[in-house]
Amino acid sequence: MRTARRTAKSTTTVILTVLSTLLGFLALGGLAPAQAASAAGTGLHISDGRLVEGNGNDFIMRGVNHAHAWYPGETQSLADIKATGANTVRVVLSDGYRWSRNSPEDVAAVIDQCKANRLICVLEVHDTTGYGEDSAAGTLDHAADYWISLKDVLDGQEDYVVIDIGNEPWGNTDPAGWTAPTTAAIQKLRAAGFAHTIMIDAPNWGQDWEGVMRDNAQALYDADSTGNLLFSIHMYSVYDTAQKVTDYLNTFVDAGLPLVIGEFGGPADQYGDPDEDTMMADAEQLGLGWIAWSWSGNTDPVLDLAIDFDPARLSSWGERVFHGADGIAQTSHEATVFGGASDDTEAPTAPGTPTASAVTDTSVSLTWAASSDNVAVAGYDVVRVNGATETTVASSAGTTVTVPGLTAGTAYSFAVYARDAAGNRSARSAAVSVTTDEGSTAPAGGCAVGYDVVGEWQGGFQGEITISNTGTTAIDGWTLGFAFADGQTVTNMWGGTPAQSGGSVTVVPASYTSAIAANGSVTVGFTGSQNGTNTAPAAFTLNGAACTVA
Repeated sequence: MRTARRTAKSTTTVILTVLSTLLGFLALGGLAPAQAASAAGTGLHISDGRLVEGNGNDFIMRGVNHAHAWYPGETQSLADIKATGANTVRVVLSDGYRWSRNSPEDVAAVIDQCKANRLICVLEVHDTTGYGEDSAAGTLDHAADYWISLKDVLDGQEDYVVIDIGNEPWGNTDPAGWTAPTTAAIQKLRAAGFAHTIMIDAPNWGQDWEGVMRDNAQALYDADSTGNLLFSIHMYSVYDTAQKVTDYLNTFVDAGLPLVIGEFGGPADQYGDPDEDTMMADAEQLGLGWIAWSWSGNTDPVLDLAIDFDPARLSSWGERVFHGADGIAQTSHEATVFGGASDDTEAPTAPGTPTASAVTDTSVSLTWAASSDNVAVAGYDVVRVNGATETTVASSAGTTVTVPGLTAGTAYSFAVYARDAAGNRSARSAAVSVTTDEGSTAPAGGCAVGYDVVGEWQGGFQGEITISNTGTTAIDGWTLGFAFADGQTVTNMWGGTPAQSGGSVTVVPASYTSAIAANGSVTVGFTGSQNGTNTAPAAFTLNGAACTVA
């Protein structure tokens, strides 16, 4: 969760804790490391440092966190998350220590909803967050007892469920103290007969910036009698450079230990600016899973992927996670346990080069030669190509589609991907260039801009700008202009790139915010500096035209 960004309060040695853990494990008669590593798994399990399904196929999580414990009425969210292409959802639960306890009936219903939506379900107890530093947090032992109380619900769900014992179960106070209770909780669940893959979150509010989980990972893994232990790192502002991200992930990969990025954020805040691009790119290169925080309902809405639980209102962070480079649309593959053609591992052939017809000032029809696949082609995705970036503009079950919302007299380049039922995507077709008609009249236009300060602190603040297209044709590319009256300065921005001279600010879009559909909107977030007076801009322009202030 967002509170993972904390600063250090104390640092202690981990040597005595590690020795104590190992001695305690040997006293319990645990397996030797080689035995643990070779233990057979039931359902989702660990093999050779990888999370695999019961049939031995790799399963790489591409998912979203969902705060079910706090928003139990948002039952549509799992279907909406699945519609983005995600293959995993990490579900926030409460063991009753800090929030209202999720009953066995409720947890069973969540699992059923995950399965109905063909999502792997990671269940986590959130009450443990920040133990040792947050006085309201519960213990891992209490969380383990909660899981044991749910054993009748969880038995038989090993193909579909991963148990995350406790969210961020240790703060920054004496993080070495995390190791022994983590080991004890793992062994308590195994002694109770759980065969599921167990996920464990790192100390330091999940970010492990002092390396306690990293340095004790092998001992913890060896202490699990099944060998089905998955480590989870939460990457927020501590991981603000590519080197930090790459070094941490590769430490586990090089050691042959299984790791997932169980939470991560991209937007900057007063603590720093996470390098989400490297997180996602490295995870794809290394074959590691990730689960973005979070679907909706954050008290700090900068981390909402969908605004107000509305899948049609993705934030700039949501656009990045779902449609950006190495995002869910590009890299997610459904678990094979759900049957159908999802055990297919062969991608379709590339479609033929599209041809354009019925070109107007606002749309174009495209047709292409069909792909072939060893099972079946499920559909096609049409992308607009702009240099090295791509934007999905339409999808079709057949080989023809009309792309709407274009700007008159503008050159476009379109290409096509094929996909099968398993989520495999073909190579991209060759691209076709199209220039829309000028049209007989200038397209109707109009814009409205909303400006909100969503958080303030001494010397700084966080803002959000929503740009709405109130016209009847799409906006493809824009420049936003406004001015600060009190000496404010933009220090970082996501969803756009700022330039500032004195109080005057101009913003050009990121690739995933450049197109604004008719009656649609995009959101740009930023952090800034301020000296105590923080008056909102009084006027905005878009491409030189004045906008209504919403």
